[in-house]
Amino acid sequence: MANPTFPLRNEMDRQRAMQILQRVDLDAGYVWTMREEARSDAANRRMWAMLRDISRQVEWYGRKLDEESWKHVFSAAVQQQDAVPGINGGFVVLGVSTRKQSKQWFNDLFHVMEAFAAEHGVKFTTADHWGIGEAAA
Repeated sequence: MANPTFPLRNEMDRQRAMQILQRVDLDAGYVWTMREEARSDAANRRMWAMLRDISRQVEWYGRKLDEESWKHVFSAAVQQQDAVPGINGGFVVLGVSTRKQSKQWFNDLFHVMEAFAAEHGVKFTTADHWGIGEAAA
């Protein structure tokens, strides 16, 4: 049996999932998992565009950070992450991958990024750079 993956958005989807589960051979050793829908490609483009704008416009404690570093800063804020002492000094933020985060997590990330940008005078590029529509206001 193939491992089906599909969104659950209506009653037909729910029925389809139940039919699949009813046909599963219980001796075959399957594991069933349900998770929140992951981010969209548009959300991914938006995140990187926002990170690019912030990296170009904000100096953070005397340093310019690249997009990847800003991603760690913001994801740590959303996740309420912890930092531990590094092996050779300094600190290491215990990481989180954005790849598997839910749409809600990304909404929270965008709120944190927008609030930070407003506090630091960041002007975001137009939405067409995000690949999600017309120019931003």
